[in-house]
Amino acid sequence: MALRFPLALFLAFLAGQGAYAQEGEQEALEAKKEQLEEEIREINRLLLSERKQKGSVLDQMEALDQMEALDQKISRQQQLIRITNQQSNLLNRRINANIRNISKLREDLEALKTDYAAMIQKSYRNRSKQNRLLFLLSSESWYQAFKRLQYMKQYTQFRKEQGEEIQEKTEELVVMNQNLSAQRKEKEELIAANRRVRDQLMAEIQNQKGLLQTIRQNESAYAAEIESKRREAREIEREIDRLIRSAIAASNRDSGSGNTSSSRFALTPEATLIASNFSANKGNLIWPVEKGVKKQGFGIYQDAVYPGIKHQSNGVIIATDEGARARAVFEGEVIAILAVPGGNKGVQVKHGNYISTYYNLSELYVKKGDKVQVKDELGEIHTNRSNGLTQLKFYLYRDATRLNPEDWIYRL
Repeated sequence: MALRFPLALFLAFLAGQGAYAQEGEQEALEAKKEQLEEEIREINRLLLSERKQKGSVLDQMEALDQMEALDQKISRQQQLIRITNQQSNLLNRRINANIRNISKLREDLEALKTDYAAMIQKSYRNRSKQNRLLFLLSSESWYQAFKRLQYMKQYTQFRKEQGEEIQEKTEELVVMNQNLSAQRKEKEELIAANRRVRDQLMAEIQNQKGLLQTIRQNESAYAAEIESKRREAREIEREIDRLIRSAIAASNRDSGSGNTSSSRFALTPEATLIASNFSANKGNLIWPVEKGVKKQGFGIYQDAVYPGIKHQSNGVIIATDEGARARAVFEGEVIAILAVPGGNKGVQVKHGNYISTYYNLSELYVKKGDKVQVKDELGEIHTNRSNGLTQLKFYLYRDATRLNPEDWIYRL
């Protein structure tokens, strides 16, 4: 018995630790689920809301915008289904564990009741004061009488404790049954939510197929539009690279290093500190807009219409509300104003040897040489009147090397 008691404690400890871990996992899944639901709402609001059209048919680029937005929404819905399945599986494990605990608790309760009934019967047979007095008087010595008196007190206390334990076990069983009922209801709600998301997903896939057919009806017009977008992107990126290299040369010349052909900034002690702080905040930098949704990520991605065609994105595109302003992601200095012929404006901010670029602005609030702090507004983001989209193009560099903004901005 002495060996079994610590083992029981150890098993109870493990069960408690398992329940705590499951609770933490459930909270993490719920947080991820809420994030995905918020992203879907933002995609619907910023990218898929009904826009004024000339006639009833979408043009090529508007249809493509819808296709890309649906791609994002479908991706989020698929993730949401996976998260909900994980939540359901986790609840299944908790329900099964609860069922096992209830079964064990019932066995313990029955054993307690049996022992208690036997003890009560024995106590009833010896219930009279005369029997207890004879039990004491029949002692062979004062010491034995004292021990018998102690035994009678302990026996009375044991009866009381057993009664209390039966009451506690009964109450525990009621609570566990209530928890089990709540968990089963929660699981049913998750299954129903999953079914709704699946239905929405199938509807979105059908919608996407219709848009795909619309775009493919005029392949040459689509190809021309894609090439136009690529040219614009190349022009913007060439200008960004040119301005960065120009800023590096000017900074190195002013610092007296003389190495104006270098691709790296010669940093002052102050700039070194800012760069160090910027680097230390990797993954936690604020969004360059107050509210929005990522429309296009960084790196190579498949064409929405012809998956065999690959595109390269050297920054990220964030869709936001009309009238929204771009804001500095960190403290720094405005080192250049970006202006592409036929395009919109942009701002480059230097953070030590890191450079953030905010492009597609219709109005600027800063000029070259201005010092800015985190969240300072840099300019108003342009709204495309043909499709109603307000999109910021955001780029990040370390010296002359491109970085993936998704690694640096919090949950981008």
